Order: sequence, then C-alpha cells, then structure tokens
Amino acid sequence: MKTRLIFFISLITLAWGYDVFYLNPLRQGALPWLIQRQGLYLSGLWAIALMSLVMVLSIRPAWLEKPLGGMDKMYQLHKWAGILGICAAGLHWLLDMSSDLLKSWVGTTGRPPKGDLTEFAAMFRSFAKDSGELIIYALLIMLVLTLWKKFPYKFWRYVHKVMPVFFLLLVFHTIVLAPASYWVQPIGILLVILFVPACIASIISLAGLIGKPRQSEGTIESIRVHDEDMTEITCKMNASWKTHHAGQFAFLTFDRHEGAHPFTISSAPGNDGRISFQIKALGDYTRHLSRKIKIGQKIKAEGPYGCFDLSHLDASSHHTMIAGGIGITPFLSWLEASQKSPDTTPSADLHYCLRNAQKDPFIERIRQLCETLPSVRLHVHESEKGNYFNAEKLALALAQKDRTAIWFCGPTSLADNIKSNLKKWWHGKFTFHQEAFEMR
Repeated sequence: MKTRLIFFISLITLAWGYDVFYLNPLRQGALPWLIQRQGLYLSGLWAIALMSLVMVLSIRPAWLEKPLGGMDKMYQLHKWAGILGICAAGLHWLLDMSSDLLKSWVGTTGRPPKGDLTEFAAMFRSFAKDSGELIIYALLIMLVLTLWKKFPYKFWRYVHKVMPVFFLLLVFHTIVLAPASYWVQPIGILLVILFVPACIASIISLAGLIGKPRQSEGTIESIRVHDEDMTEITCKMNASWKTHHAGQFAFLTFDRHEGAHPFTISSAPGNDGRISFQIKALGDYTRHLSRKIKIGQKIKAEGPYGCFDLSHLDASSHHTMIAGGIGITPFLSWLEASQKSPDTTPSADLHYCLRNAQKDPFIERIRQLCETLPSVRLHVHESEKGNYFNAEKLALALAQKDRTAIWFCGPTSLADNIKSNLKKWWHGKFTFHQEAFEMR
C-alpha cells in the first residue's frame, strides 16, 4: 500500500515539476513568494488527486481487487489516501493563509502575478475560493471523526455520505482556480484522467448504487448464540448470489439505517445458496446483534469479496495457517470445503491462537474436521495457560521446511511480530498472506 501511494504522489509531483521547471520555468518573483505560490499549487494537486483516488475506491470496483490484493487492501488504500488527501488540503489552506504573513515579512515586492484565469473561471473565482475553504474545514472534522474510533459507526457513515458532494465542489474549485495553462499540459491531462472516473464514482455513490451489481437478498434461516460474545447466523440466499471461495467475505445489511458491515463467510462453498457467518461482539452493533435479528428476517449480502482465497492452494507447497481468535473463520470455511476431497488437501499446519480451549465455541468442530484430513496438523495455543504463539515458536515448527506459504488472519500486532522476526529465527523462504480486515 505504501509503495502504491508513494508512486501515485510521485506521479503528481513529477507532472507539477515538469510544468514548473521545464514548460514554464520560474523567472520572476522573490523566493519566499515563489515557494508559497508553488507550494500552494502542489499541495492542491496532491489533495485533489488523492481525493479522486478515494472516490474511485469508495464504490468498491471489483476489477481492482486482484491488482490491489483484495477488497480489504483497497479499503486500507482508501483510508490512507483520504488521510493524506485531507492533510494536503490542510497544508494548501495554510499556505493560502500565509499571504498576509509574507506581506508583513517581505512585502509585496517580488510577488509573482496570479495565473491567468479564463473568462468562465473569473466569473466564479470568489465562490470557488470560499467554498473550497469551507470544505477543507469540513474535511478536517471528518478526519477527526474517522480516526476517533469511539464515534458510532451508524452516525459516521451518514457523515461520510456527503463526501461525494465535497469532492465535486473541490473539482469545481480546482477547475476554476488552477492556472489556465495547466489544461493544455500533461498535468491538466492527468487531472482530467483522474476527475472523470472519480466524478462518475461520486454520482454512483450519491445515487446509492455502490455494490449494486453484487448485491443479493436472502433470509435468515438460523441463529445460534454460542456465548454472549459469539453469534452464528446462517442465511439462505436467492439465485443471484455468486458462490464464494473459502476465505472470502461479504457485506451484510440487517438494517438499512445501520448500513452494511463486512463479515468473513465461515461456511464451505456450496451450490445450495446457504452461507454462514460467525460474528464476534467487537462493538456496539455486533454486541447487540443477536437480540436485534430474528429467523425469517430479510437481509442483503454484497459480495463475495477478497483475495484471501484458500480454495486453490498449491498442492505441491507447504502451508502455514495462523488464526487469532475470530480469525479462525476463513480457515473454518476451508476445513469444511476440504472434507469433499481429504486425500487431495495440501500439507498444512494450522495454528489456532485462543484464550481458553474449554470455552472456545469452535475448537471441537475444528478438531473433528482436522482428524479427517491426514495432511492437516492442528496446533492450539492457549494464552491463559501461558502458551503464547510468536515468530520464534513458528521458526522452530518450520525448522525442517525449506519454504512455506503463510496465511494469517488475526490481530495486526501478531502479524507484525511474525513478519518482522521470522527471518531472524528461520532462514527459509516464505510468502505472507494477510486479511487486513479494517474498513474504517
């Protein structure tokens, strides 16, 4: 994700640099004023380009899943592009406000002339400038609410829904106030390439059509509460539902006012249209979910999504599967699916990290499933007994292996520990696949 963002920002910066240092080299003006003016332009370009990326990703384009590594990775990119875009917009506003400070410091001597505006742009200059400033204030507030995890999701999503309006006004702001010369240069062409799909995405969002082609309706067939923190839900979907792969997830809508939430599909892929979910109480919504839903209730599922695909594992390779807590759900789906052909199931070590095996709602089922799969070895790590799982333990388990493919679903802190330390303890080669399941 970092590499993609750096490349994207570098592309915008290079286009700006090509204009400033080659097409229209700076020849007049005092250095402080030149820095302020070009910093204003560059920060504005960063902001609107990143916001364009945010809008395209917001409509969950399925064709970008594989290139970006899955829908979960797309949401991470969406989140950080939004954060950086708002920060760039804030810098743009500060540089604009710095004019008065520069006047008192160096005076207006050497201040470069403002870029020529078209007759159309000159008519709307005042409105574009004022609306842009107000939108930056609104975006900064939105950023605070997004990073403040305790702010209720059901209210946050309504605040987030106005983002397409803000974006369209920012496009208008850019078209009016950007130098007229931009639109006949590579930088202007690049902006148009970004604006067109982003504006279309904004319209799709405002029309409530996000994910519409991949939505299916269904009915809740069963609800099973394992304990106060875990609820199992099985739904019967209509014929439009596309069969999922083990490891994928779907956006479920039980209440249109609450909106869609992503949950991993825990059942094996099948042709009967039934899908199951194991939902852990991790917030206000999921904590009270079992009391809000009922058998026979209509639901909406959008998906399946995700490239954490366990259905087509390389049978000639060794696989290491690591599940932390509720992260067992994609592996549960894989174990169920493997029952159809146990003899062809690839070699795998499944490490299940939990607090207490006696209280865990999945452990007995997982043990039963693993017993029928001769190539799958289950390792249970109980934290309440001091049996913590880490990179050193994994290295010892892999001592006799030349390489492995690691499939991880669980706490980010554990994933970071394994990725950063495994090379130190184990000198084999590995690939790391992770479900980065954080959508906000």
